[in-house]
Amino acid sequence: RIQILFEATMASEKKNPMRDISIKKLCLNICVGESGDRLTRAAKVLEQLSGQEPCFSKARFTVRSFGIRRNEKISCWCTVRGAKAEEILERGLKVKEYELWKGCFSDEGNFGFGIDEHIDLGIKYDPNIGIYGMDFFVVLGRPGYRVRYRRRAKTRVGTKHKVTREEAQKWFQSKFDGILTNKKH
Repeated sequence: RIQILFEATMASEKKNPMRDISIKKLCLNICVGESGDRLTRAAKVLEQLSGQEPCFSKARFTVRSFGIRRNEKISCWCTVRGAKAEEILERGLKVKEYELWKGCFSDEGNFGFGIDEHIDLGIKYDPNIGIYGMDFFVVLGRPGYRVRYRRRAKTRVGTKHKVTREEAQKWFQSKFDGILTNKKH
């Protein structure tokens, strides 16, 4: 009887490494709404921040009231992974004072937020570039998520293994000592 109790307590103390939540990728996006010089300068900002060359997105259709045409480049974005993603996310959360609205978290356990000025991230202000706001979107995952994306023997991730909204919020609070608010800022 004592052996069974001892084994039960040991099992509860062991942490399953497959249940650890980590940042799979961080997506940074600056939507300028027009092509040309402003978009090129926004791309320079992303390149300074991430250290990699950003990609450009095109408008899906013409919107005359916004002054954009179909297939015109209107935004730039880049995807960052690994330690660099954690470092940039830390800087972005510092701007938000580690405080996020509960609505920032999706049902799949991902979250996103935006900042108004890129110079708050520690990038020196350059009058030639100007000031741009940007969106941060963080995709969380667990070890074993690769089965969903690999080329051969692709399969689905079980429902108990997926990251939920509550787990993502708890991860954010424990990892960054974050605060969740009920009101949007």
